[in-house]
Amino acid sequence: MIDLRSDTVTRPTNGMLEAMFSADVGDDVFGEDPTVIQLEQKAASLFGMEAGLFCPSGTMTNQIAIKMHTQPGDEVICHRLSHLYNYEGGGIMVNSGASVRLLEGNRGRFGAGAVIENINIDDVHFPATRLVCVENTCNKGGGCVWNFDRLEEIAAVTRDRGLRFHLDGARLFNALSESDESPLDYGSIFDSISLCLSKGLGAPVGSLLLSSSADIKRARRIRKVLGGGMRQAGYLAAAGVYALEHHVGRLKEDHVRAKRLGLALEAVPQVERLLPIETNIVVAILKASVDQTAFLNRLSERGVRAVPFGPQTIRFVLHLDIGDDELGVVNSVLNSI
Repeated sequence: MIDLRSDTVTRPTNGMLEAMFSADVGDDVFGEDPTVIQLEQKAASLFGMEAGLFCPSGTMTNQIAIKMHTQPGDEVICHRLSHLYNYEGGGIMVNSGASVRLLEGNRGRFGAGAVIENINIDDVHFPATRLVCVENTCNKGGGCVWNFDRLEEIAAVTRDRGLRFHLDGARLFNALSESDESPLDYGSIFDSISLCLSKGLGAPVGSLLLSSSADIKRARRIRKVLGGGMRQAGYLAAAGVYALEHHVGRLKEDHVRAKRLGLALEAVPQVERLLPIETNIVVAILKASVDQTAFLNRLSERGVRAVPFGPQTIRFVLHLDIGDDELGVVNSVLNSI
């Protein structure tokens, strides 16, 4: 079975497994796991931020960041396609007691003007606008990449208005591989950044939250409350260190294969159109007459798995377990379907 449902389905490489087996570990809740400390410091230094926190998932790092930046009754501004709004179990309300102002925009992206228009005035009738969140790349936008100039403009607004600015960077390294910016550029404009290690980078578990030392101290307490304190987590952190050192540079390969998959999908009669392909995510919109479930079942019967992504919409994600041979099989299946 060739699994294109997500880049979270990868297995550790032999090199990553070796790094995990040989990791030096301690009790992370006591702050004594040397490999976790190495990972947190390595990522923070890469982005020019003061500190990092290793967590089990990107959902947890996002939710910790929101709780860290807000108080119950505050309001969070994000795009209506945001992962932290759509796919995190209502966590903004459950964990932080915050309301959400949803913005429109091009495939998950919006401008500084939209932020300004949606900041509530200082009035007891309205929640206090406290936090702006963006997602790069935007999953539901088809893996699209934000223009950094636009992010800088939003950052200027948040600084001027006394708001905090959080980046859901689950696939940020995919975005970085398609732009001229560096991790340091991103670290300079955000108050906090969430990085996923278990998507394109191929680690089996884990995400990082990066921020100031003071914020990470508060985040560590929130992580404990959410049940995210791990013990000998260095075995998992070692996979993250390995991923940062060996798997970032290869992400462009996934993007190239995504475009090749897109060419094959464009020739499939049941496909109406594709979202623009910018990174490793390919989103296909089926024709109205096509039964989405039946189409996915036909793919699965032929050894290819994809995931429903909305009405008449399916998603394919390229990752490090999909090489040229696997892609060739997928393209043959699409030609026969």
